[in-house]
Amino acid sequence: MLQIPEGYKFAALEAGFKYSGRNDLALILSEVPAVAAAVFTKNKFQAAPVTVGKEILAESQIVRGAIVNAGLANACTGAEGIEDCRESLILAAKYLGLNSRDLLPSSTGVIGPRFNMEKWREVAPKLKPALSDSDPVKAAKAIMTTDKFPKIAWGEIECNGKPVRMLGMCKGAGMISPNMATMLGYVTCDAEVDPKWWQETLRRCIDKSFNCITVDGDTSTNDTVMAFANGASGVKADSAETKDAIEALLLDICQQLSYMIVQDAEGGTKVMHIKVSGAASDEDAELMVRAVGNSPLVKTALFGEDPNWGRIVAAAGRSGAEFDPEQLTLSFGKIIVFEKGKPVEGDMDALLEPIMRKQDVEVNITLGDGEGTSMMQASDLTKEYISINADYRS
Repeated sequence: MLQIPEGYKFAALEAGFKYSGRNDLALILSEVPAVAAAVFTKNKFQAAPVTVGKEILAESQIVRGAIVNAGLANACTGAEGIEDCRESLILAAKYLGLNSRDLLPSSTGVIGPRFNMEKWREVAPKLKPALSDSDPVKAAKAIMTTDKFPKIAWGEIECNGKPVRMLGMCKGAGMISPNMATMLGYVTCDAEVDPKWWQETLRRCIDKSFNCITVDGDTSTNDTVMAFANGASGVKADSAETKDAIEALLLDICQQLSYMIVQDAEGGTKVMHIKVSGAASDEDAELMVRAVGNSPLVKTALFGEDPNWGRIVAAAGRSGAEFDPEQLTLSFGKIIVFEKGKPVEGDMDALLEPIMRKQDVEVNITLGDGEGTSMMQASDLTKEYISINADYRS
């Protein structure tokens, strides 16, 4: 059963920005002021909602929620796109009885086209009547683009004898390789938190979740993860024990959601869990997991259930990581196929056949006795991915 944090309401409406016959506008609203944290794309082309969201948070981390549209990214739309974004917030806030700086904007979809602001004017009066405290799944569906299923996760812990609840949702299936995927994520929490700590905590959790996945190596103009904490539970994160418990729950929610993105990769059929250990540094290990996870040759072999270790060691070798090739050991699950710079003898194809048939495939690379480690989850690359993205705008 969904465990919805205290004091939050959700709405999902059909605005007709690009899609017809489905909801494409979501509202996440705290009934009381909430502390907001956010991490945004590092892409040089930053969408209008990213620019405006940063401006709002630079003024104050106390907001009431987020409004998210699907279908149009409002990216690369110039000064006009930024004004459209600001006007959309003014319209929404007017009918919700809020200030426009109380809402953080997000958009996802096609890059380039501007909003039809008449559609915003038509849908804004419907926002407040649509609010419900039991509709996060509808909101998660409304922000989908090429996603096959809504992505939502929740959990509850006890702090000081009281429950603290957290619920997260995200969208994303393609254009995924976060460097902070197209991805948007939102987490609601009912604990009372310090704004600076909440921002630092979200960034740490993203580094261990959303920043550890890849579908196609692309980062978007709109990538955003936001987290809200409104204190409605009566629990204050003012001790190390409480902070650690809340951070652990946030990390769990983020990791559940990020795994769903790779699981739902456009055309994807498998998830590769790549781990590099023994590297000279964490940075070297990360270079290697990204090179392997983003390699089209590795990903197509995964789709074909082919344990082609040569493609993996080749990707490792061109990753830019510093290591001794004679020390590299590679295994699929617990089966070592390449050790100390040379292949292991035996009928590896037969041994690995049952492993490669699974949806989740473990790839472990050891480089030596260094302390550097990194992990990543990557999808396979399929014919359907090409079809989806060749026809995306049609």
